[in-house]
Amino acid sequence: MLTLSRRTALGMFAAAPVLVRAAPGYALIPDAGRKLAAAARAQVGVTVDYDASYRSIGYPNGDVLRTSGVCSDVLIRAARDAWDIDLQQRVHEDMKAAFDAYPSRREWGLTSPDANIDHRRVLNLEAFLVRQKARLPLPAPRLFWGDAFENVAPGDVLTWRLTGGRPHLGVAVSGPEDVRVAHNIGDGVKEEPLWRFKLHKPAGHYRWRV
Repeated sequence: MLTLSRRTALGMFAAAPVLVRAAPGYALIPDAGRKLAAAARAQVGVTVDYDASYRSIGYPNGDVLRTSGVCSDVLIRAARDAWDIDLQQRVHEDMKAAFDAYPSRREWGLTSPDANIDHRRVLNLEAFLVRQKARLPLPAPRLFWGDAFENVAPGDVLTWRLTGGRPHLGVAVSGPEDVRVAHNIGDGVKEEPLWRFKLHKPAGHYRWRV
């Protein structure tokens, strides 16, 4: 019968892999932010139209034609391409578990989740990202709102309120200096400098790493 000395046993224990739960914000996917940023940037020239109409789509991994979409689709498609993460399914499952944590009842009078549209609504994505502990603090209000995000990293999700309170979302594709954002505000996915958003009110800064 083989017996192990105390020193040998301790050495084997030390060499064994240790599994730990990642803290919120910890990047389990190597270079996760830059991969998400690259996937968002790759949509420029592909998504050339904006269409906010309600569509019935498949589940999971449902989508409309990539030539069209809304601002939230930039994040949804980037997460699928870069991380193999389906936000349609993630949001739908979380809403089934905690429907009242989302604004669907208050904003749209819904009483149950709708996998066709829930994940494509900015307010729902904001609620989801908060529940993922991805929200970063916004600095105090400034004269020019476009400068009101600090330490923006590639892959960060930024949200605003446009005129009339309309929500808008973009994905940072560069930073923290000379921040640029991929977004679709009406005529397809564009990449623009952050200062172009100075007339929009900042609403949320999120750094979600899976």
